[in-house]
Amino acid sequence: MNSRASSEESARLKALGLAVIRNEAAAVQALCNRITEDFVQACLFMLSCKGRIVVTGMGKSGHICGKIAATLASTGTPAFFVHPGEASHGDLGMITDKDVVLALSNSGETRELLIIIPIIKRLGVPLIALTGDANSNLAREADVHIDVGVAQEACPLNLAPTSSTTAALVMGDALAIALLEARGFTEHDFARSHPGGSLGRRLLLHISDIMHTGSEIPSVSMEAHLKDALVEMTKKGLGMTAIVDADQQVAGVYTDGDLRRTLDQAVDLNRSLVRDFMTTNCKTTTPDLLAAEALQIMQRNKINALLVIDAEHRLIGAINMHDLLRAGVV
Repeated sequence: MNSRASSEESARLKALGLAVIRNEAAAVQALCNRITEDFVQACLFMLSCKGRIVVTGMGKSGHICGKIAATLASTGTPAFFVHPGEASHGDLGMITDKDVVLALSNSGETRELLIIIPIIKRLGVPLIALTGDANSNLAREADVHIDVGVAQEACPLNLAPTSSTTAALVMGDALAIALLEARGFTEHDFARSHPGGSLGRRLLLHISDIMHTGSEIPSVSMEAHLKDALVEMTKKGLGMTAIVDADQQVAGVYTDGDLRRTLDQAVDLNRSLVRDFMTTNCKTTTPDLLAAEALQIMQRNKINALLVIDAEHRLIGAINMHDLLRAGVV
C-alpha cells in the first residue's frame, strides 16, 4: 500500500483538518455569549453543594461528563460520573439530597436522562442542564439551563458529535475553573489531589521522605585522616562526607571537589587530618524542608549534596542531586 499522498490529496486532507478546527473554534468562541446569569446560578448551586456534583450523560456526552467530573474533583469540587442508563437500574441510590446534578445532552431529549428526572426532582436536588436546545424537555425541567448549542457539527454530515461535545467540554471547564477561583483553590490543594504527578512531588515531598539515614549517612570524626574520609565517600556514594564532633554536630563537609583541590597540593592522605581541608559553614537543611526547596539551595550554591540536621545541629541525614532526580523533583 502506498502511504504517500499526491500533492492534490495532501492539500485536500489539510483543508479537511483545517475546516474541522475552524468549525470547532467558532463553536467555542460562540460560548462567550453564553456566560450569563444562568452560568452564575449554576456556579452558586455547586458552591453551596454539601455533597457532590453528580455528572450524567449518555454516549459521547457521557464521555465528556467523565472528563468534567474528573476536572471538578481535581480542582476542589467533589464530583463523580453516573451513567444514566445504570441510574434507573439501581445507581440512582448514589445520589443523595445533598448533591447537585449536572446533566449533559445536546438534544435535551435523551430518554435515559428524562426517565430519571422525576426521581431527581423528588430528592429536591438542583438540576443543572447543558444542552443545545433551550426548548427541550431537559432544559425546561432543569433549575438552571446553560446553552451549549452549536450552529453545525464539524462532521460534514452534521451527524457525529464533534463541535457539540467540544463546546460542552469547554463549558464544563469554565464551570470548574470558576469554582476553583471562587474557592481560593491553590497549587498546594491541587498537589494534594495529584500526589503522583510532578506538581505533587514538588509541593508535597519533603527531605525526610527521601534522605539517607542511619548507616547510609557518610560521616567521619574530626580526628579522621583524609584517607578515612575518602574511604567513607567511596563507600556511601554521595560524593561527600560530613565531619562531625563528639556530639554528632556538623563541623563541616568534605566533597569530591575538596578532594581534587587537596590532591593538587600533594598532601599525604594517610597522615593529614580531614578537618584541615574540610569546608566549614557548609550548607545544611532540615528534614521538614520541601525537596523542591532543597533543589533550589543546591542550584543557587552550585553544590550537589546537602547534610540534614536537627534543631541541635546534629547530623541526621544526607541528600544529593541523584536522590532528587530519582524522586522526580528535578
